[in-house]
Amino acid sequence: MFKVSKIWLAILIALAISAPLLHSVIPDVVSDYRLFLVSTMIIASIAVLGLNLLTGFNGQISLGHSAFYAVGAYTAAILMDKFDCPYYLTLPAAAVVSFIVGYLFGLPALKLEGHYLALATFALALAVPQILKYKWLVSVTGGVQGIVLTKPEVPFGLPLSEDQWLYYYCLIVMLALYWVAANILNSRSGRAIIAIRDYQIAAGTMGINTARYKAVTFGISAAYTGVAGALSASAIAFVAPDSFNFFLSIKFLIGLVVGGMGSLTGSVIGGIFYVVVDNSAQALSSFVKNDLGVQFDLSAYTVFGVLLVALMYVMPMGIAGAIFALVHKLELKRRETRTSEVLCRRESNKLT
Repeated sequence: MFKVSKIWLAILIALAISAPLLHSVIPDVVSDYRLFLVSTMIIASIAVLGLNLLTGFNGQISLGHSAFYAVGAYTAAILMDKFDCPYYLTLPAAAVVSFIVGYLFGLPALKLEGHYLALATFALALAVPQILKYKWLVSVTGGVQGIVLTKPEVPFGLPLSEDQWLYYYCLIVMLALYWVAANILNSRSGRAIIAIRDYQIAAGTMGINTARYKAVTFGISAAYTGVAGALSASAIAFVAPDSFNFFLSIKFLIGLVVGGMGSLTGSVIGGIFYVVVDNSAQALSSFVKNDLGVQFDLSAYTVFGVLLVALMYVMPMGIAGAIFALVHKLELKRRETRTSEVLCRRESNKLT
């Protein structure tokens, strides 16, 4: 598990907090659109973190996290649309509902491992969008037309635009969830979760209730992804079943692998990667066709695939793993240099 020093973490948080305040100074660089784009990166990072808790730290493979993302999004949307619930109260509701769904799904999935579990979650990802379209639920879910919402309003008369407030709202939620995840992983329960990933038989021999921990981890992972879905519903102000198809799960998984499995920092990198590629694929396709003269449409999935193969060849541990390996190598080299300097000084002192 890779860690970031507290100093660097404080610097990054300070930069993230101060970024929207530069809107009035450099409006072209820190525009509302770019702040909205960063907000979507934050939301994606939370979703990737949810998958990372399950796959990266507990070793359970999931291809169905788009289903939990949909559960959280629709829980928030229905509460806001049908019950006039404030958007900030939909987050705990989405977390609870998603946790229950994830935990209940995790119980029968305890008998499955590896690719069998992946196939079960794959079926879940395919089923949920169709369930949301079911005719008996149309009055609640809106069917194929979905539910139109309003974006979160700026509270307390703060001098911020809607996109600036959305950015801070998502950032606060992300920091809180990452703090909770870090504390869970550093606790006794977190060590048990990781032990199950590394060697399940040995963990069970040591008295760890592997079935309970795996089911609870499934629930916590679903809760995190559900919160991301609820944030997405507020940010985009619209939900529809086709927005939560199976390919969304693949994007989460690609973000996890590229960012770095078993790394909280890797979850952030993976979320950023997934949104950047998703939003730049069309521009790259236009560049290839118009500027290079190659009549070939590059879909987002084509770009994802090419980059994934390239990054896995160059960085098999993900971007976070490569960064920390480089930092570790530089640190070792610095220590070796310092040690050689000390030895040289001792030798020179002996000669004098």
